[in-house]
Amino acid sequence: MPTPSYPGVYVQEVAGGVRPLDTASTSTAAFVGLSEMGPDTGAGLVTNWTDFQRVHGSFIADSYLAHAVFQYFANGGRQCYVVRVTRSDAAVASVTVNNRAAVAAEGMTFSAKNKGDWGNSLLLQIDDATLDPGNLFRLTVRRQTEAAALPDSPQDLPALEIFDNLSMDPASPAYVVDVVGQTSGLIDAEVLSTNNGTQRGVHRGGPGPTLPLGTDLAFRISLDGDGYQPVTLPTATGTVTTLTDVAAAVQTAVRALVKRKASTDTAAFSGFSCTAETVGSQSRLVLQSGTTAVTSSVRVQPATAHDATALLRLGDAAGGRSEDGIAPRRPAAVQLLQVGDAGIAAPVTRTTRGSDGVADLTESSFAAAFPRLDHVTDFSLLAVPGESSPAMADLGMAYCAGRPLQDVFYIAETGRTDDTVADATAFRSRLTTSNSYGALYFPWVKSPDPTGRSADPVLLPPAGCVAGLYARIDAARGVWKAPAGTEAVLNGVVGLGAELSDVDHGNLNPRGIDVIRRFPGVGVVAFGARTVTADPQWRYVPVRRTAIMLRVSIYNGIQWAVFEPNDEPLWAQLRLSIGSFMTTLFRQGAFQGATPAQAFFVKCDAETTTQADIDAGVVNVLVGFAPLKPAEFVVVKISQQAGLASG
Repeated sequence: MPTPSYPGVYVQEVAGGVRPLDTASTSTAAFVGLSEMGPDTGAGLVTNWTDFQRVHGSFIADSYLAHAVFQYFANGGRQCYVVRVTRSDAAVASVTVNNRAAVAAEGMTFSAKNKGDWGNSLLLQIDDATLDPGNLFRLTVRRQTEAAALPDSPQDLPALEIFDNLSMDPASPAYVVDVVGQTSGLIDAEVLSTNNGTQRGVHRGGPGPTLPLGTDLAFRISLDGDGYQPVTLPTATGTVTTLTDVAAAVQTAVRALVKRKASTDTAAFSGFSCTAETVGSQSRLVLQSGTTAVTSSVRVQPATAHDATALLRLGDAAGGRSEDGIAPRRPAAVQLLQVGDAGIAAPVTRTTRGSDGVADLTESSFAAAFPRLDHVTDFSLLAVPGESSPAMADLGMAYCAGRPLQDVFYIAETGRTDDTVADATAFRSRLTTSNSYGALYFPWVKSPDPTGRSADPVLLPPAGCVAGLYARIDAARGVWKAPAGTEAVLNGVVGLGAELSDVDHGNLNPRGIDVIRRFPGVGVVAFGARTVTADPQWRYVPVRRTAIMLRVSIYNGIQWAVFEPNDEPLWAQLRLSIGSFMTTLFRQGAFQGATPAQAFFVKCDAETTTQADIDAGVVNVLVGFAPLKPAEFVVVKISQQAGLASG
């Protein structure tokens, strides 16, 4: 509070009594599986199907991951995490090329961003840069649309990525390794230790100088970054008509200059040379520094008066071109360079083919990827689409139940060939994990082939559709609404792997198998909402998921209480904050009961937190809620009434 010093009104902001809690998200899914491309070291967030294609590619023959993500977004999903699994013998595609030195050496290796056969379809084009073509280079990345044949010209394919004005200088902000590594989604670049050649910095003038020079005898020059100094040729040079004589005059004048920086090698000036060079039918001046260091360079600029650069074709504006000492380290120019599958011929020195691998994958291979999600806290659904075995379901539900906050729900599915009640029952009986952190769906669904290769619908695992359905129902009705019923239509599904009757359904439902059915006039819908647990308290999917939402919301919302004084003022604040949050949910229809007192309670006082707890630094908050449970069985009783008079 400001110290009052004058009569008047003082205004101060003070904290309110209630610290609001935000409702945790319940609709973000995580999918684990094989993909065409993408990083295999973490969990990446994608926000739409196009985003998935950009990072992870498209549909592949031996995985349903892409299909599941496609279905997830089609059914209402907004964002999801993707965890890519790769085989142990998968390899990254790469190609190594020479540098541009006179005696070429291995200069750079370009490799696909991650493992997989996809990298063999990458095509590179290496050209001179736009701004400084003598020292910088441009790298263009394309990708073959057909693996069978290379295009006749790079321009036959669209450029996916273009990196212009790349430098070989590690100190430059345009250093190729940094720029490509940090911004490319397709390739990485490595400068090899063998790429250490240098040359004398050189400036080659443009062809066809105009002689004699007359009074235009001045220009400015900088050697090895020493700074520009004025050069004025002798008056007699203005009348000569041979370029060799001009070159000799330039060499003498520049060698007479004195360096401006103590760090500049004096050899840059004393060893400077200027010669006349004939190219085809025309001649040009070649100015070279006397050093061969990385920083060796020659730069020419126009003079302010009596400028000779235009007549001599020196300087960038007059057609001259500078190449510094480091310029030979640039990768060799090439119009069409295939990553991973290029033939070994100059400038290519070696390649490594990218591969998806052939090693066998087991349920443990996918479960080994679950820990990549350990530090991701904003997802609540998990699926391994297409890996439909009891062992995979057990591993998935065990992971969800074993997370520190128990904040994730697993969506399991029966096997592809399970198409009878007996098959589904046998699958369920082989589950060894029976917690409430997962639900089992049967059967697989039929959808139009998203690849367009099949005219008939293809059989797909239901996990992607169901996860998207969860997200859609959560957004429209709340997590406490069962993701099932006639409103739970699975978009993009045109059939089922097994058509079930009411009797079939009646045999599966008590076993905790959530059935997907087709109803006339409605379509294909999820028509079950049970977890696989035998505990009646957690029988229903919305009950477990509501509890997850409450747990995460309260956990995140009361972090402020840590290290607060453990006494009644803190307890009152906790009761008020959590109570306000629960009241808001009650008004949204999240709980049973006609009043808040019937729907929930929040207790935090001397009864829940004893003096022993206080001494141990513990405050105990007890939160209870009356969950909504779905009306699975709607019973209508019809009777006849005799003798009633018509009204």
